[in-house]
Amino acid sequence: MNRLHNLDYLRGLAAFGIMLYHHLSWTTGKMMSDSFMGRVGVYGVSIFYVLSGLTLYFVYFDKMTPTRKEILAFTKKRIFRIFPLLWLATFAAILLSGVMPDLMKLFLNLTGLFGFLKWDAYFSPGIWSIGNELVFYVFFPFFILFSKSFKPLMLALSAIIFGIYIFFAFYKLNQNIPISEQWKDYINPLNQVFLFLGGYLIGYFFRTKSISKIATFGALGLGISLFVFYPVSGDPIHLVTGVARLVFTLCCFLVCFSFFKLTIELPSLLHKLFSFLGEASYSVYLLHPLIFKLTLIAFTFCGNHFYVFPNWIQVVASIASTLVISYFVYHYFEKYFMKLGRSKTPI
Repeated sequence: MNRLHNLDYLRGLAAFGIMLYHHLSWTTGKMMSDSFMGRVGVYGVSIFYVLSGLTLYFVYFDKMTPTRKEILAFTKKRIFRIFPLLWLATFAAILLSGVMPDLMKLFLNLTGLFGFLKWDAYFSPGIWSIGNELVFYVFFPFFILFSKSFKPLMLALSAIIFGIYIFFAFYKLNQNIPISEQWKDYINPLNQVFLFLGGYLIGYFFRTKSISKIATFGALGLGISLFVFYPVSGDPIHLVTGVARLVFTLCCFLVCFSFFKLTIELPSLLHKLFSFLGEASYSVYLLHPLIFKLTLIAFTFCGNHFYVFPNWIQVVASIASTLVISYFVYHYFEKYFMKLGRSKTPI
């Protein structure tokens, strides 16, 4: 349980970091690859993917064969966990845009098929990664099946996924073209699935392994140091191409591995704070762009009629509002559908 709490802490930190990155970039301008927040903005989502693979391994590996019934139960639970808030965020983004949506794009988002067919067809920042996640769920039962019954096939599949990762990092994505112009290629789920696989393999190889605190903290220190100090500059495309892609991926694996194996207990207040951030990370992640837009509308109205507030006030107000709203959305919306999903799937 301590390990799962630690993963919640890291998930919450990643969600908060991505939210802060977006707020700063939307108010102060684009962040380059040599800035700490610029790196958090890119690899915070990667941390989510690694944690997703690791958490799903932890929860399902022992109880999935997988049979057809087990895969169906897994799929139902994922639908109840992912789709209600995805739909809420999608409709809220459409309403805030004030533009009639393309019906095919809306269909792809509501069914989750955009992750498989048109992964750049989303309505709000962050939703693209949910499409990626839905694709990863298709891989997951094969990871379990091959790991348990066909290990050579698991080795071959892992090699193929890593090879695709290398293809994108060294060939598909061009270091001389800004990431904004290659965004569709970058968010291709095949360019991200290796991160999910890495989390799964961390669980597979290290769940029962005893790792000393010195080694764990050493891995954490190495991961953070490389993340902060590895020399990369210019457009964020340089963070996701070439050798840098491998280095920062290693950082994600080291940090997630360390939090997985850590057994430190935080003081009660910090535990509650970080646990809340981890539990409500899905709401924080999907809702913060929408709440930022609402606060922008409110502050623009105030600026036109009463008083012009500095940007940092808007950032603080938006972040505080996101945390408060996410608390209620998690407890009274997400948890309702999670409970409903469990009631429909006894496995």
